[in-house]
Amino acid sequence: MSESRHPATTRALPPRRWRERLALYWTLVRGDRPIGWLLLLWPTWWGLWLAAGGVPPPWTLFVFTAGVWLTRSAGCVVNDYADRWLDGGVERTRDRPLATGAVSGREALVVFAVLMLVAFALVLTLNRLAIAMSVVGVFLAASYPYLKRHTYLPQVYLGMAFGWGIPMAFAAVQGEVPPVAWVLYVANIFWATAYDTWYAMVDRDDDIRMGAKSTAILFGDLDLVAQGVLYAMTFAALALVGRQAGLGPAYWCGLGVALLLVAWQFVIARHRDRDACFRAFLYNHWVGMAIFAGIAIDLAMRAAR
Repeated sequence: MSESRHPATTRALPPRRWRERLALYWTLVRGDRPIGWLLLLWPTWWGLWLAAGGVPPPWTLFVFTAGVWLTRSAGCVVNDYADRWLDGGVERTRDRPLATGAVSGREALVVFAVLMLVAFALVLTLNRLAIAMSVVGVFLAASYPYLKRHTYLPQVYLGMAFGWGIPMAFAAVQGEVPPVAWVLYVANIFWATAYDTWYAMVDRDDDIRMGAKSTAILFGDLDLVAQGVLYAMTFAALALVGRQAGLGPAYWCGLGVALLLVAWQFVIARHRDRDACFRAFLYNHWVGMAIFAGIAIDLAMRAAR
């Protein structure tokens, strides 16, 4: 009797182990933490809506939205792979699957490859210019994590990687990348550098101890001043976008709401408390949403006239 039950028991174990592995992979790609996906999604949608003059074609919208999730997830995997030497010594990251050894480096690389292949398969349905530009996007996403060993400006490079969907969106919709797309791209670089500096301020003490580099370490005691400059440059570039694209009151209202949200970040993080800096970082999701709402509503009102 026991022998007849044993095969059923052994057959029941692999699915359980697979569920455990999938749960670890879900944590590895930050599936339980959508903030990174949203911070990548909003600027991509800024570009799509401006490029299309309103709601973009459904398939293009799907490709870019799914691509945002896939590339962000892949970026998290390669980031953890590159930071195996660092994450175990940082309070916020010491429980990540690669840092604890629950997921091997080889497994992580396989997950990264699968995610990027699916994303590239989606991109292959777009035009040649968008496909060619996607190669640059892959390079930016894969190389970003290694910069914190060599430069104090990995946050700037993150902005370049996170914003690459903007020129790609114009390429996919219009078949070209006009000057306004590059201005919007620059705005995103300033914005991402600013919000990721809040994030780096959370880990600053641990990063100094472990020998990692960031803008938070570079700015030192002038971090809040530097943040103010970065956000000012962000809104200056976004104002130029609004002027070049001929956007109306709804857009400027959206920028106004975003500016108030940024001001609130400085209020709550003025003492540089770790939890407050992390909350300031999270609030940038609402900043991106406010800007998108301004663009989308303004273009919808224009179409309705």
